[in-house]
Amino acid sequence: MRLSRKGWNNVIIFSMLIMIFFLNGLHKKIGSDKTQAQLQPLLPAQSFVLTLEFSDQKIERIGTSWRTTALIKEVPLSWQGSEQQLSELVYLWQNTALMTTATPDALDINKPLSAATFELAGEPLPWMYLLYKANGEYYLLEKTSQRLLLLDLSIAKQLFPSFTFS
Repeated sequence: MRLSRKGWNNVIIFSMLIMIFFLNGLHKKIGSDKTQAQLQPLLPAQSFVLTLEFSDQKIERIGTSWRTTALIKEVPLSWQGSEQQLSELVYLWQNTALMTTATPDALDINKPLSAATFELAGEPLPWMYLLYKANGEYYLLEKTSQRLLLLDLSIAKQLFPSFTFS
């Protein structure tokens, strides 16, 4: 079997393409193991928070400061922080990273304990986080990507100051 110069060029080109596709696929398979726990930030890097809303209150940016308002007029706020505390709460949400985890069997996804909704500048849809408790552990579910994050009780109390933990 004798190939012409054009034939050998085609063999070389196709073998290089096959090698490129193989190595590219192998690289992606080795580089991302979805079953392994990873440290994930809660909000995107350099995100600009416009509002943070809990079940009973809304914290919104007013220029360079923050204010909180009750969502239900007849019910007083369960937690009303100072402007400094509101700023620290938003900063904590922006700079906290948690470990991803698999969904435990005891987690009832239809019964969240609390929720936090963010409006971010440049984002068309709000970011929603749901707080759950299962097997004595706290979990945070990011609604859009369905990421489940393991949450320490002390961090949970800081992220959800208006919620009463038992």
